[in-house]
Amino acid sequence: MRSVKKKTMIYGVDITKKVTPVMVRDAIIQCFYEAHGNILDLAKDFFGDPNKEKFEKMKKSHVKELIENIFEKIGENFDNPTKESLIKVVDHLKKIARIYRKPDIIIKHVSEIKQLINKID
Repeated sequence: MRSVKKKTMIYGVDITKKVTPVMVRDAIIQCFYEAHGNILDLAKDFFGDPNKEKFEKMKKSHVKELIENIFEKIGENFDNPTKESLIKVVDHLKKIARIYRKPDIIIKHVSEIKQLINKID
């Protein structure tokens, strides 16, 4: 009989340890980057033949700015997120993700992030 290994890491956050709002905010950035980085790859042609490492940094920076802008739009603090602000950000990102992803993928990612949010004390 094969044992099922339980997932302990979600977007770089160890769920067996204490989870903070900043850790979840960073996990949201990582999640959105992983889920939509390939969309940003479509822009690669506009940059000629960019250095792969520089291009990856640019994509991560773009995603981080997007998340920062959402915090600002909803009147919340990116640098000092709360459980409530993280939930609002996830709700906004779901709307954006609908443009690029199928509902089942969005549900999977949202449930992973909500699992992290629920671990915040």
